[in-house]
Amino acid sequence: MNAIIRRRPVDLSSGRFTSSTPEILQRVLLGRGVASDGELDHQLTRLHSPASMRGVEAAVNLLVEAVRGQQKILIVGDFDADGATSSTLSVLALGALGAGPVDFLVPNRFEFGYGLTPEIVEVAREYHPDLLITVDNGISSIDGVAAARAAGLKVIVTDHHLPGSELPDADAIVNPNQPDCDFPSKNLAGVGVIFYLLSRLKSVLQQQGWFEQAGIPVPNMAEYLDLVALGTVADLVPLDHNNRVLVHQGIARIRAGRCRPGIQALMDVAGRDRSRLSTTDIGFILGPRINAAGRLDDIGTGIRCLLTRDPDEARELAAELDGLNRDRKAIEAGMQREAMVALEKLQLAEEGLPWSLCLYDSAWHQGVVGILASRIKEKFHRPVIAFADGDNGLVKGSARSISGLHIRDALSDVAAKNPQLISKFGGHAMAAGLSLPAEKLPAFTEAFEQAVRGRLKESHLQAVIETDGELQPHEFSMETAGILRACAPWGQAFPEPEFDGEFLLLQQRIVGERHLKMTVAPVVAPQQAIDAIAFNIDTDFWPAQVEKIQLAFKLDINEFRGRQSLQLMVSHIQPL
Repeated sequence: MNAIIRRRPVDLSSGRFTSSTPEILQRVLLGRGVASDGELDHQLTRLHSPASMRGVEAAVNLLVEAVRGQQKILIVGDFDADGATSSTLSVLALGALGAGPVDFLVPNRFEFGYGLTPEIVEVAREYHPDLLITVDNGISSIDGVAAARAAGLKVIVTDHHLPGSELPDADAIVNPNQPDCDFPSKNLAGVGVIFYLLSRLKSVLQQQGWFEQAGIPVPNMAEYLDLVALGTVADLVPLDHNNRVLVHQGIARIRAGRCRPGIQALMDVAGRDRSRLSTTDIGFILGPRINAAGRLDDIGTGIRCLLTRDPDEARELAAELDGLNRDRKAIEAGMQREAMVALEKLQLAEEGLPWSLCLYDSAWHQGVVGILASRIKEKFHRPVIAFADGDNGLVKGSARSISGLHIRDALSDVAAKNPQLISKFGGHAMAAGLSLPAEKLPAFTEAFEQAVRGRLKESHLQAVIETDGELQPHEFSMETAGILRACAPWGQAFPEPEFDGEFLLLQQRIVGERHLKMTVAPVVAPQQAIDAIAFNIDTDFWPAQVEKIQLAFKLDINEFRGRQSLQLMVSHIQPL
């Protein structure tokens, strides 16, 4: 992917930092809209109160009644890592709060599709629940909630997705993105929403003396923050300050060994050191293994891995998830090759690539099209929707967007102008899902292209790497890397610090299959040799006969055989 480097504009005089905050850190934080040291405080006391979250008190009242009455509760989740962690947290925390029977049900994506549908309500009725709680879904389940209420079930919807023009007629809705909700952080993942609700439930039960009456210990809700961190990072929600507090605290618990056996087993099977866990490990190592179960088989495997207290069972389930993830990678690689053949034909066409890419193959796997869309988006820097066959003559698509285009709003534009085109859609700014009749795919492709062109400028199609500028020679140090590492968690909408500069290329060689290991030196300090590595480079070009290069990179502390050294993790390399 060709890209231009753009440095974040920063005015150091606008900051309100203490004198002890290093200038490099001030630059980085100001570039992310943080102007004071306060947002570096990740203590739990800095979390927003649930008091302003619309629907919380109504939901708590229903839950108090359910707990005290030992009513049967059924959790209906989603089939991804956020849904899995939300379901796990709900079962565990409600049990610790003294609830009666609590079970979970996650629709198989290939049989029932997403969310609380009337069909899944029929399955839910077989559990004979008194109260049904959706986690990480439900805000668009108008018909499903109506079916549950008609069946005599009480329904609490907990979700974080953007609502449509109509809300479900649930007994209570807890979603920071619903109308008239004043909760300051709109970026909670589904697991964050249910964590807030159950934390408030614990406080109310404690005020009522429930735990003494029931003869059970008062649970510590912080024990579930490992699950909150995992689901929040894996779902790619923006890491605003409130989410960074949740993630920081969860990662701290995992590093200290105070995590679920399933999380430990997932790290073991991936060969990761718990004590050095980062958001990158969650996003690229743990999350994909849990998601693989929902993509290829049944997310219940991932939930059981997170639920179990038995380390041996956790290891068995983690190994199964690891195998599914390997299968997913193989399927994805084949789909990507097929997509690239189609796109090469488009590139050769006289009109070139459209502004949006809608891809479909009848043989593609429905559970993997989301990853395919992400890969193609990264390569061509365009909004992408990848489709696979669904049921009843429908195709199901997974959409991924680029900066500047709210993908759900673009789909809403298409639906408004073409009321009979899309059967169902929903999602976020950067990702969405939809279904439509297969015969309408050509018409949709054209309508989506028009919607994209109406919302984007051609300049948006040029990939941009935003950096925090150049480093001075003295800033290429373990001390600087340590300062930046200490300010984690980094993640979505709060990206890890990245810098750029011109370097002399002193040495270069291929390691692994497609990784370029280098020794470089800043042009302004040619005597200062620094190790660097670029992953998955174009081996048709590299190694190259060039002396000077431009890099975009992150500072990393490489640990090998007990020795630490500075290393540049290169995201962009260009000969000069």
